[in-house]
Amino acid sequence: MFSMAFHPVPDDIDENGHVNNAVYVNWLQIIATAHWRAVATADMQARYFWIIQRHEIDYRRPCHLGETLTATTWGENPRGARFDRCTRITGPDNSIRAESRTIWALMDRTSNRPARVPPQVAALFTMTA
Repeated sequence: MFSMAFHPVPDDIDENGHVNNAVYVNWLQIIATAHWRAVATADMQARYFWIIQRHEIDYRRPCHLGETLTATTWGENPRGARFDRCTRITGPDNSIRAESRTIWALMDRTSNRPARVPPQVAALFTMTA
């Protein structure tokens, strides 16, 4: 698991007074990228990159300006080139604000084609690789 804090800024807030849905998608990208950079070796980062195939987000409670939010992410279910990344965003009171599942595909930089997720890469993100 990997966690980081997010702090909504005025531009993140929509006309309903809470964080806009599109901001959550950006946060999912930010935490996934930070996680990869934090745990992957330099060789892995030079050989592979990730692309998003699908996002599913369940919005539980709104997030507001001035809150410190915690996003926690982990991987599940590596299969072929695909990998599920789960993310949970919680508020300062530990309430779940949003939960997501994103399907990522691992890409080989040389061929620019999907690459089967190697066990050593899967082990960086999952409890059981």
